[in-house]
Amino acid sequence: MHGFDRMLSAARTAFLSLFVVSSDAPPRGWIALRAAISIGVPLGLLTALGHEAIGIQTSAGAFVALYAAGHGARERAKVLPAVAGVIIACAALGVLLAPSVIWTAIGLVVVAVGTSAFAFGYRLGPPGPVFFVLVYGLSGNITTVVDGQRVNDPVVYLLAVAAGAAFSYLVALAPLVRPAERWRAARPIRELLPGPWLGKGELELLFRILIIAVLGIVLSAWLADPHRAYWAVSTGVAVVGLSAVRSHAIARGVHRTVGTLLGAALALAVAPLGRNALALVLVVTALQFLIELVVVRNYALALVFITPLVLLITVAATGAGDVIGPTWERVIDTVIGSCLAVVTGVLHRRN
Repeated sequence: MHGFDRMLSAARTAFLSLFVVSSDAPPRGWIALRAAISIGVPLGLLTALGHEAIGIQTSAGAFVALYAAGHGARERAKVLPAVAGVIIACAALGVLLAPSVIWTAIGLVVVAVGTSAFAFGYRLGPPGPVFFVLVYGLSGNITTVVDGQRVNDPVVYLLAVAAGAAFSYLVALAPLVRPAERWRAARPIRELLPGPWLGKGELELLFRILIIAVLGIVLSAWLADPHRAYWAVSTGVAVVGLSAVRSHAIARGVHRTVGTLLGAALALAVAPLGRNALALVLVVTALQFLIELVVVRNYALALVFITPLVLLITVAATGAGDVIGPTWERVIDTVIGSCLAVVTGVLHRRN
């Protein structure tokens, strides 16, 4: 089979996989519930106290709940502090570099490659480095400078992120109230996070991410908005994933693009609900629950919920009234990131 025929066959397989929902995936009800509680409770509590803006800022820290989700509570207790530390560091760097477009772009490349090296080198597992890159970009946007002033107080924002991460950690450890969970065997940290070690496949993934980060920034600045280049880069990082297989890149690219397009439509549909504080809490919590429920069954379906979640967080945190503009920019950046990830997939061997 010639190269073009192989690529066409892989694209066809990727397209057909959009309509396949895996039935052999393990149950994720409790995982989804933990993720929803991690993001929903701080947001709901602070909204009730009249601090909706700070509540939405804690959402960046709540991404801690997405890591080591399939491990036991005692194992999560060992892994998640490292994850929380990286997330807070990415948020701090995003805040620090926000006033400068040039330095923000340089920081984006450093964060994309650096956190990917951490995730690959220590075999962190799903969801990989994508949320580290996303938090870096969100942090810069949420605390960006407009007319010489920060949109949100950087110190308050970082405290909110840290609080969100801490609460997610406590939720992750909640099952330890049960004696059976406390007595459950737990592997040592050196087995949970072995490394650091990068093999040939991991080095190829890092090289792809470096290319995606640099070209993603350039293309986003040209076609959309340089301040939102992080979306193109995080899309590319997500499509690269954790597998050094060429066909994997094509499948993830198709799922990411189609899922984001459908998610953009959903974002426009639910955007009016974001103007009501209570409705925003309920929608954000529901979206996080649905994401974790379906992400291992159909990646495109998860993106249908991820896209409006990130858009709602960004719009609510920055106080922007326009949703349509950022939504279409997300679509453009997704196409850029997906295409770059698919094209760089040729760096891997066919098998």
